[in-house]
Amino acid sequence: MKSTRHIPDRIFTPDALKQQLKRWRLQNKKIVFTNGVFDILHEGHIASLSEAAGYGHILIVGVNTDASVKRLKGESRPVNGEQSRALLLATLMMVDAVILFEEDTPLDLITAIMPDVLVKGGDYTPEQVVGAKEVIAAGGELKIVPILEGFSTTGIIERMKGTSG
Repeated sequence: MKSTRHIPDRIFTPDALKQQLKRWRLQNKKIVFTNGVFDILHEGHIASLSEAAGYGHILIVGVNTDASVKRLKGESRPVNGEQSRALLLATLMMVDAVILFEEDTPLDLITAIMPDVLVKGGDYTPEQVVGAKEVIAAGGELKIVPILEGFSTTGIIERMKGTSG
């Protein structure tokens, strides 16, 4: 039987992640970072996270806190709270670490982590990716992964509103 008791250990505080990053770097692990709201986890998220994980050894996922989601997407969001969203991501086999961030962009988090690879979805251009120039200047890479068409949290919410009437 597989144990799930260590899943919450994949959700890090900033200080704990800083210490874990030191251990991973001593092991010469290639660090990949991506971020998002991940409000209603769907197939598109799984595809993007799977591709991101393929660019290195360790995948760290930054997740917007509830307060930042409300500022970015409006008062009706998020549908699921930050702890629930972080826990769901932590259960995914391709995710090694999850960290919440309060700011509207993950720039401070990205510069603190300074990943080897920064990954963002195909709905962004390289110029739009927060932290890209900092990661590239430090010798890292930016990867834009394709979006799986037909899957979006906003689309799911709109379909639910249409059928609940």
